[in-house]
Amino acid sequence: LALIFLLLYLNFQAMTETLIVMLSLPFALVGGIWLMWWLDFNLSVAVAVGFIALAGVAAETGVIMLIYLEQAFAAAKVNCATHKRSLTKSDLRAAIMFGAVERVRPKVMTVVAIMAGLLPILWSTGTGSEVMQRIAVPMIGGMISSTLLTLIVIPAVYGLVKGWRLPERAVHESELQPVQVKLKLAAE
Repeated sequence: LALIFLLLYLNFQAMTETLIVMLSLPFALVGGIWLMWWLDFNLSVAVAVGFIALAGVAAETGVIMLIYLEQAFAAAKVNCATHKRSLTKSDLRAAIMFGAVERVRPKVMTVVAIMAGLLPILWSTGTGSEVMQRIAVPMIGGMISSTLLTLIVIPAVYGLVKGWRLPERAVHESELQPVQVKLKLAAE
């Protein structure tokens, strides 16, 4: 986890984005632990390998979601600048909705492809299948929970982090009135 954190920090060069992406890891781990408990698997080296692979995939998913959100937010900033008004929380919400919706289909396709590769491993009965099943189980459970929670939690946290200083209502430049200050001179 420390290596993933370091690589993410070197990539984003910002602590907030790194922490937002790292939020996807606990959600992935919850699904992996839940499926291990349901199938009555014990912790082993093979299970740990599955969790390491799951952490990599979950971090990748979080990075891509964050990139889509950042692109939508940058487009909203440009749109507000061209219309000469300030960025508001409603602009941020619209950008987050657009960025998250753009990510749904690629995320589902990624999960379906990973599951299509892992489910036959889970159901196999040949030589070495017991070890391979223990690698596949955390990944299958984690991909299910990570998919659902990454699509919901990361955009919500992104909105909280980016929107806490934004105004509720737009201020147009035409609405700004120059402030007139009358100074009383001491000589008067």
